[in-house]
Order: sequence, then structure tokens, then C-alpha cells
Amino acid sequence: MKKILLGIMVLFAIFSYAKEEFLTVGLCAAYPPFESRDTKSGEIVGFDVDLAHEIGKILNKKVVIKDAEWQALLGGLKNNHYDIILSAMSKQEAGTNNVNLSNTYYLLNDVIVVKKDNTSITSKEDLKDKVVGVQLGSGSEQVVDKLVGLKKISRYNYNPEAFLDLKHNRIDAVVVGYAYAINQKNFNNEYKIVEKIAPSELVVVMKKGKDSLTNDINKALTQLKENGTYDELVKKWLIVK
Repeated sequence: MKKILLGIMVLFAIFSYAKEEFLTVGLCAAYPPFESRDTKSGEIVGFDVDLAHEIGKILNKKVVIKDAEWQALLGGLKNNHYDIILSAMSKQEAGTNNVNLSNTYYLLNDVIVVKKDNTSITSKEDLKDKVVGVQLGSGSEQVVDKLVGLKKISRYNYNPEAFLDLKHNRIDAVVVGYAYAINQKNFNNEYKIVEKIAPSELVVVMKKGKDSLTNDINKALTQLKENGTYDELVKKWLIVK
């Protein structure tokens, strides 16, 4: 019996050690240029993906990417499906009471997007009595919820559905992150940005109480900014060309 218990303990130790070799990252691969699937390779690519791998190098851990539905990300973290969320998630989206948050790694403006031929909407004040589209559960939704006088808020599971309705004049405007907006196909030919709204602070999200991991993530982010790697990733993915 003692030998059996000893064997179980050894196996548990091996499993625990192996698990610690990896940093499992949860994200929703539907938000380019931060994370999306490459149309040719099917691989998940983007700023957050590269940032996660650079963090993994510093922490000496192999990064495992797990794709999940946006609305399920925080639940997956709670149920230990991954160690961190790195998915262009803002402080407001993550909340502050039930999770640990890293330092801000990027400031992302929400913007108002309309069709290029729209001349009636030039600011958020012009959205009065208009139908505005936004992704459900996003920081942009929190921005839109604070606007007053709207005719209707159309909430979508994902931004492409909102842009499709905007394209076919079923809604008047979309509120979305700046980097996402300008990466839309044919954006310059079909749409325009009429106003930038207050920026959201994007953070890495950990389970509540994971203070050691949070400190490690913050140290890695600092190191990446100091050695120039962070700027290279911004230049690669987020700079408008």
C-alpha cells in the first residue's frame, strides 16, 4: 500500500512540474489585429499572440494558446482552462473584484464608424435617435450604454455582424476599437471614423489571488518595453500603414 501511495505522489509531482512548464493563454481569435485566424494557414496570429510568446520566453515557459468564445473567457479562467487571458481585454471588461490584472499593456481607443457617404453623423452627439451597433460584452458596449438619446442599441455576438448590418444600412453606426476598425477589409473605401472616444486600458487577466504570476507578467511586460521588443510588435501589428 505504501508503494502505491508513493507511486501516486511521484506521478502527481511529475504532473505538477510538467504543468508548470507551460503558460496557457486564453483568447478569442476574432479581433484582428490583436488575435485572429490566418485565412491561409488557419493559425491564430496577432499582436497578443506574439506578445504571449515573448512573455513565455522571459518566464521560460512554453506558451499554449486556447481559443474560446469571448463571452466565455472569464468563466474559462475561473475554471482553470488557462493561466491567463491575453485577448485585448480592458480593465472594464475584466472587472476588478474577481480577478488579478496586470499593468496596462496598451491603450485602445473606441471609435465611431459610419459609412463613407454618411454626412449626418460627425460626432457622438449626432448619434441621437440613431441605431448603433456594438459587440456584446465588450468595452465598446459599456461605452455605448453610457450614450444618451439613442434610438436603439443593436448588440452582436461579434463585430463582423455589426459591420455587415452597417454595410447594408440596417444600423447607422458601429462603436468598436480603433485598431479593429481600420483593419476591416475595404475600410477606406466603405467606411470612415468620425470620432475617437476615451481609450480603454488593455490588461492581462489572471485568477484572483495569483499574485506571483501577476508580478511575473508585469516584470515581463516591463522587460519587453525596455528591450524594444514591445515596440517592434506594435510596429508589426498596430501601426497604421
